[in-house]
Amino acid sequence: MTFAYKRLFAAAGLTLAATPALAHTGGAVSGFASGLAHPVLGVDHLMAMVAVGIWSAAGPARTAWRGPALFIAVLGLGAVLGMSGLALPFVEPGILASIFVLGAMIVAARFLPAAAGMAAIAGFALLHGHAHGVEAAGAVSGYMAGLVLTSALLHAGGYVVGRLVSGMRYGMIVSGMAVAAGGLVLAAG
Repeated sequence: MTFAYKRLFAAAGLTLAATPALAHTGGAVSGFASGLAHPVLGVDHLMAMVAVGIWSAAGPARTAWRGPALFIAVLGLGAVLGMSGLALPFVEPGILASIFVLGAMIVAARFLPAAAGMAAIAGFALLHGHAHGVEAAGAVSGYMAGLVLTSALLHAGGYVVGRLVSGMRYGMIVSGMAVAAGGLVLAAG
């Protein structure tokens, strides 16, 4: 087994061993620093952002920006809906499901029509954004700026990982399965 595959399987194992975290506490969050920190400290958000980046790396490089850009735009829309008090059904279960489904999308990336993937990304972004909007308080613009910045950086990091593993024989499949398994671990916890 090559060194690259050993690293890939080690990363998959760490994803499976991760303990669930309560990313959406229901408490108010405020300010730029909170916005910067949440995508990294909220395991659900971290995994979803990286997964969107990995999925984007499976397609042509010239269109790779579309998935992350759509996620960021709809994340903002969902946050506005959450801040306005509009209730959406199944937000938390949908967020947990998003990780599993995004992992499955990575596994099936070469067979999944791009439009179907983009529709799923938009739906999941709406749910993630809504949860963040409900929690936002005080310095909302700073919080959202930090959230968007860190989310975009995580998308870019996922894209880099996706480009690296796409050169491996089963790299995308294993990374997608690791993301999906991580989603199942979060859902079970």
